[in-house]
Amino acid sequence: MSAASGLRSSDLVVNPPRRFPTGVVIRYIALTALAILYVMPLLWMLSVSLKPDTDLNTIPPNLIPSSFAWQNYPNALFQPMLWFPRFFLNTIEYVGLAVIGEAVVSAIVGYGFARIPFKGSNFLFAIVLSTMMLPSQITLIPQYLIFRDLGWLNSLKPLIIPAWFGGAFYIFLFRQFFMTIPREMDDAAFIDGASHLDILFRIMIPLSVPVVVTCLALTIVPRWNDFFGPLIYVNSLDQTVLAVALTFFNVPGQPSPQNLLMAASVVTVLPVVLLFLFLQDYFVQGVTLTGLREG
Repeated sequence: MSAASGLRSSDLVVNPPRRFPTGVVIRYIALTALAILYVMPLLWMLSVSLKPDTDLNTIPPNLIPSSFAWQNYPNALFQPMLWFPRFFLNTIEYVGLAVIGEAVVSAIVGYGFARIPFKGSNFLFAIVLSTMMLPSQITLIPQYLIFRDLGWLNSLKPLIIPAWFGGAFYIFLFRQFFMTIPREMDDAAFIDGASHLDILFRIMIPLSVPVVVTCLALTIVPRWNDFFGPLIYVNSLDQTVLAVALTFFNVPGQPSPQNLLMAASVVTVLPVVLLFLFLQDYFVQGVTLTGLREG
């Protein structure tokens, strides 16, 4: 008997082609449309940054330049009066020092609320969280007067030093995550003679990589794009950051070099876009895990 004769008739039935539910197709179409909608401003910014001057006023506007003017980038970034490498270094100094301070202090305070019981801790934690509901515009004038009396104006100190007092949202993130770690690890460390700082930096922080990366990313992005703070406190060109330097292309009474402005904007936005692309998994994981709590 041949091998084919041993097969049953049901084994020869061809499976019907897989069909996607209508709801799934609609969702994918909607997500694709939204993705295109959100990416169009970035594509248009990149397109204008590569256009020659003759393409700036064409009607209707063209998305693809007639010729790629790569010289727009050096012309925008290396002008004698607008030396963007200086602004880039100022931004790195501002963002780096502020982010490190806010992350470290928030982790310490979050550990204190999560692991060190003291009377009134819940009430004090509620006070900390309530500061998130206070708009920054309300405290702008008092803070400006304080920084003026301290002699900190026209420097990066008003932007960096307040970050070393922590942030309420990041304190909340660290506290919630630390509360998911079993307390038996603290007891074992105390038996070995470890202090609270040893437990924090040798045990808690290594176990909290998603939250640490989330905190760093969420603090880097708003400070990299910060325009209002540097505009208020910094008046010197030597201390100017990237977000404020972009406004220097718009000179009243003169035609705005849109291609040069967009070229500088592409370079300014690129680090933030790359940061999100590399750390997007940590965003989701960190925010998800901070919603858990030890029973």
